[in-house]
Formats: sequence, C-alpha cells, structure tokens
Amino acid sequence: MGEQVGPESNRVLSIVVDGKATTLTFVPTSGSITVTSGKKRSSQLTARDVLWTEVEEGKVEFSCVLRDSKRRGSLVCLEGTLGTDDKGSASQWCEDVLQAAYAGVKRRPRFNIVINPHGGQGKARSIWTKKVEPIFKAARCTYDVIITEYSKHACEIAKNMKLDCYDAVVILSGDGLIHEIINGFAEHEDSKKAFAIPIAPIPTGSGNGTSINILGLEDGFDVHIASLNALKGKPMKADVSALTQGGKRVLSYMTQAVGLMAELDVGTENLRWMGDTRFMVGFLRGLIYMNPCPITVSMKVADQDKPRMAAALRASRPADLEDQAKSASEPNGIYQNGHTDAPPTPSFGGEIDEDGWLTFDKPFLFLYAGKGPYVGRDLMQFPVSLASDGLIDIVLQELTSRAELLRAIDGGEKGTPYWMNSSHYFKAHAYRVAPHSDKGLLTVDGESYPFEPYEVEVLPGLATFLSPTGRYASDFDFGKDRLPVQVETKPIEKSKEAEGSGPFHDLFRCCFP
Repeated sequence: MGEQVGPESNRVLSIVVDGKATTLTFVPTSGSITVTSGKKRSSQLTARDVLWTEVEEGKVEFSCVLRDSKRRGSLVCLEGTLGTDDKGSASQWCEDVLQAAYAGVKRRPRFNIVINPHGGQGKARSIWTKKVEPIFKAARCTYDVIITEYSKHACEIAKNMKLDCYDAVVILSGDGLIHEIINGFAEHEDSKKAFAIPIAPIPTGSGNGTSINILGLEDGFDVHIASLNALKGKPMKADVSALTQGGKRVLSYMTQAVGLMAELDVGTENLRWMGDTRFMVGFLRGLIYMNPCPITVSMKVADQDKPRMAAALRASRPADLEDQAKSASEPNGIYQNGHTDAPPTPSFGGEIDEDGWLTFDKPFLFLYAGKGPYVGRDLMQFPVSLASDGLIDIVLQELTSRAELLRAIDGGEKGTPYWMNSSHYFKAHAYRVAPHSDKGLLTVDGESYPFEPYEVEVLPGLATFLSPTGRYASDFDFGKDRLPVQVETKPIEKSKEAEGSGPFHDLFRCCFP
C-alpha cells in the first residue's frame, strides 16, 4: 500500500514480489531508499542509483544499480503487484522518486554509443550486451550503436555526427577512442556545438585513465557505475592541449610523453592481453635500461612550487555536493585567469629568458605532460591537475637511482612520487620540446608520433565530460606537513601564448569566438 503524510515525511510503497511482501521506503530529505523483502536484510541505496520506476496495470517496476558488499555495482530489477486501490499513491511514489533520481539531468537521454571491439582484452562488445545495454534499457534511454571497424573510424564518426540527435557520446573502449572523438569534433562543421556534447567513457580498454579520473580508483573500472554516470553525470569542462609538429596539428586531451613513459605506451602493445598491468611491466623493464632522453624543453611556467600547488588543489575542492554540482560547468577556482604571483625560479640548471620561458637543456629519464591525475590505476602522475585551470601539468624526471624509482611505485596510486626531489613538477601555459637526436619516442594520448620538435599550448575548457562531481576524482597524498598555512592568489596577465598567438588558436576562436 502507498502511504504519504505531509510533504517532508517518508514515502512508503508496499508491494508483493515473488510472493514476498516487499517495502520500499523513500526519504525525500536525504534521497535515500530502503528496500526490505520478507525477513531478509534491507538494501540501502540513494535516489541517484535509481534507473526507473513506474506503475502499469497494477504492477510496479523498480530498477537500480545496487552495490554489493565489495562496493561493486550490479543491475537490480524488481517487479511487484499491488492492490487496485493503491495505484494512485503508488504512481505518485514513483514520480517522487524519479524527480529525485534525475534532479538536474534529463530523463531518457539519447546516446550515441561507440564501441571499439578490439580495445584492451577485446571484451567491449560482450560488456555492452551483457552489462551496459540492460542498464540503458532499464532507464528507458534511446541510443544508436556504432562498432568501430578501423583506425580513426571514431574520428570520422565524430566529424559527421548529427549533433541534435544526441545528449552524450558513450564510449566503450580505452583512452584511445576518446582521443579520436575529440579530434573528430575539431573537424566537425559546427565544432563549437560538437565540443559541447559530453563524453561518457565506459572502461573496456587497456588504458582507462579517463574513467579513473572521472569516477576514482574504486569505481573507475566498474562498467555499471560508469553506465550510471552516463545517465546521471553532469557536464564538466576540461582543457585540451593543441600539439603542433611539422605543420600538422592534433588535439591531446590526456598526455604527451617522451622517454621512459613513451616506452610504456608503444613498447607494451604486445601485452594488451594483460590489461593495464602491461604498463607496470613496461615500467619495470624500462628501469633495467634507464635510457636517458636528450631533449631541450622550454616552458611558459605558471607555477612550480609543490606545496603551493597542492594547497591550490585542496582549495579548489567544493565543500559539499551542492557546490560540486555548481562547479561542474565552471572553470576551477584558484588558477582561473592566473596563478600565484611568485615568479618561476630556475631549478636544476634551468634558465629564464626575457619573455619568461624557462628552458632546460639536459638529459632526463622522461618528460610527461598531461591533464587528469591518473594515467592508470597504479599511477597518479599529475595529482594537482585541475580539469579547467587553463594550464597543463608537466613532470620532468631527472636521472636518478633505480632504487628511488622502485620506491616510488609504493604509493604511486596516491600521487606520492609528486614529492620526490628528483621529480620536477610544473604548471604551464605552453611548452616546446626539441630532441637532440632522432632516436627516441614520443606518444600523444598513448599513440606513437615522430620523435621530432613539437610545441603544445592549452585550449581552456574545450572538451566536455560527464562527471558525478564536476571535478577530477582523486585520493591524493597531500603531505600535510608540506602544505603552506594559506595560499594567497592574485590574477596575473596571461602570457602572449595563452592569449591566442599560438598556431592552434584559429580552431579555438572558431569554437569560442
């Protein structure tokens, strides 16, 4: 029997499921739902976990993504009967729950599903059929499904996408397909509108750093939770980097790597069957050889003070979920339009020219630049990265002992390598790399590129992802004893490069005139 007393009282719905009396109690003030069946232990969930509920011909349908004792998500569907006299109150109960379940987001969204059947361990198609599609069906979604057939196919899909037909692009693959979609959007006839279409990754590849960055370590590999994020997530703006090399331009939404970290990407292709474990195997193999990468690096640095950058990250995090939802479509706070006013200081041999570019001309073990804290489940390489601060995070790893690098593995998922003295960390508007030889490796979002001079600049807030919190999810080891008591910030003038004099800003002006 449905029961409601007063606008703020609990809503109770009683039904019979498989001959057992089942009670569903909805608490509007907290959004919590308790499902009790017979003498079994109650199940607890929130309205956000609800996919759909309705009454039809005396039957109640209720579907949700429910976590088990190990915090793994699974699809649960209940169908029960109720007396005819209870239909009105039961319908109201369902509507109240749906209003809470889809607060601030659209019910029955329209998705363009892009599946890479060969990514990672090659299970994307079966994961779609067995796990993801049933969730979308339960939520009453409409969707089109495209299976990629060849390299760069997703780029063509994005380039020719009918934008008015979809609310989001859902990608079943690793990080590589997202790279293709973003570059396809750049070629779309209405690129500004295309980049406003949110991307929702569902992890089925060997590299799933984007999913971890959005959902966190606990949920980053859970396709049920990722599917729920596609339904309930809110748009989060994210910076994209424009890389120019030899007159050609490409968008990089995640990482650029030179040296050891590039070897992890291209040197472990034959180990894709291992999933993301292949990157740890590649790292250990790289430590055997410790090959330096002789390059000249120049950066337009915004900040390189580690305690201050860590404190800025902490200050950027909203205090509650309401603030998180508000921040989802806004630039991140402390570095917006500038940074702390302390000038960059030369370190370990760097020199600053009159235009403020900091240059290093010496061998490193690797250069790693990117957006998003995690590059894999075992490594939070850019722990103070913010989604839309208008800056790219850069790590220059000095040649050091194998013992120190091995010790850094412990705590890598917490970002503890950030505090290593031999790991030099920068936030920059732009940077350039000039190799000293033609023997080396460069990867962009995990894909191999010629080891030739290139430059990178940031296009602020160009891409859009769906996120439950409006920020990157990370559990960074802040190192409380290292943080300053407070952070004073002043907006500064943007560098000439940041204002739009670089070679890729013609696209940026097209997207955001």
